[in-house]
Amino acid sequence: MPLEPFKSSTPLTLGVELEMQLVSLSNLDLIDASPDMLDLLARRKFPGNVVPEITESMIEVSTDIHTDHDGLLAQLRQIRDALVAAGDRLNVGVCGGGTHPFQQWSERKIFSKPRFKEVSVLYGYLAKQFTIFGQHIHVGCASGDDALYLLHSLSRYIPHFIALAASSPFVQGKDTLFHSARLNSVFAFPLSGRAPFTLSWTEFESGYFARMERTGIVKSMKDFYWDIRPKPEFGTIELRVCDTPLTVERAAALAAYLQALCCLLLERSEPQPTEDDYLVYNYNRFQACRFGLAGTIVHPGSCEAVSLRDDILHTLGRLAKRTAPCNAAALTHLEQVAKVGSHATYLREQYRDRGSSEGMVDASIACFRGLGEG
Repeated sequence: MPLEPFKSSTPLTLGVELEMQLVSLSNLDLIDASPDMLDLLARRKFPGNVVPEITESMIEVSTDIHTDHDGLLAQLRQIRDALVAAGDRLNVGVCGGGTHPFQQWSERKIFSKPRFKEVSVLYGYLAKQFTIFGQHIHVGCASGDDALYLLHSLSRYIPHFIALAASSPFVQGKDTLFHSARLNSVFAFPLSGRAPFTLSWTEFESGYFARMERTGIVKSMKDFYWDIRPKPEFGTIELRVCDTPLTVERAAALAAYLQALCCLLLERSEPQPTEDDYLVYNYNRFQACRFGLAGTIVHPGSCEAVSLRDDILHTLGRLAKRTAPCNAAALTHLEQVAKVGSHATYLREQYRDRGSSEGMVDASIACFRGLGEG
């Protein structure tokens, strides 16, 4: 069917989705508990929305629409408390982290939902390997043209979000040497990566999407696994590169950072995005995934190689001079992350100190409860 028109929404409003791990408290492995968790949450008032994800050891929660960091964080804390309480009744731990450090993908069960079964048939084992956990951030846009402008203008900042949110250093019991190994699983999908370059919604809708639909490859925007994609039915852009943080405080801070960047970019005082901005895109994204904050990125305009950590701190400094007081705490939080390390660093420290992968999961559960790393 044709792509639906872009629904105008209030610019710079925020919404967050978090894919959460469901963990057995007996062995700290993933557990196929989402049917029970969803049933329990459906029988009580939930401060947001909760839906199944592709395998039964994960769920996705989402917030309402918010205008600032403080309101978003308050609801994320309510969501966290509701999930923890439900998990306690089921003897299930709930935690963040972009990957579970030792689960075996072959043991996962596809959730009984038509779309998930279609994905499983199409992508084979990749569907179960998609038991990975990300944070998606939505930002409201007044028009489809604004959405595409922001989408492409943000391309140079994608490494910032990968590095600041990184929380997936281990996969199937092994240290991958990546800070965000989760994104390697996303990149395996053929419709992942970056969106095609156009700044016109009309051109995107009647040109690119219409041609793709005629091929039979795609039916809706859900079929694209891009790092950032437009969501016309919501009137937003959706940033998809972040690992699920260990804490809701980190999740809210990342959303506020994206909002502040979009506010700056919509002033159109920065250079106009071009196709050439993507010449360094894959390299910069790899650096952020592999080395985290210690990575090196190349500025697409000047071709200058800079430290990712320094680039983040410089950008946060620029934004701090202009951000609203309700978002100031978020930028201060991320400044500290840039200086001391991400949740990937924290998890490696837990592995070293506790001596096991199970120790990392235990620490992650405590963090989500608000008892650990901020």
